[in-house]
Amino acid sequence: MNTSAVDSLLAQMRTAAAAAGLREPGQAAQTGKVDFSSVMKSSLEGVAQVQAKSEAMQKAFVLGDDRVSLSDTMIAMQKASIGFQTTVQVRNKFVQAYNDIMNMQV
Repeated sequence: MNTSAVDSLLAQMRTAAAAAGLREPGQAAQTGKVDFSSVMKSSLEGVAQVQAKSEAMQKAFVLGDDRVSLSDTMIAMQKASIGFQTTVQVRNKFVQAYNDIMNMQV
């Protein structure tokens, strides 16, 4: 198995966790560990929230709400798209890592 692929995956996961702000000051000091399932859950919830916000802004703009501008709506749509694409890429990396591990000869 290619260890550089695993190292790359871990680096991407750490970057995504840091970007999502998942490390709360009290949480990291108390346990010293990061629970994988909670990181994944909060990341997916974050993507879902961004997509819901984008959808709400789109509806408000289409309905003629003066408080929502086209530029803000387009930015929210791009953020949602980037979040979704990132999620898909992380999923693809997990599947690739799983396949690499399953194909290892013991």
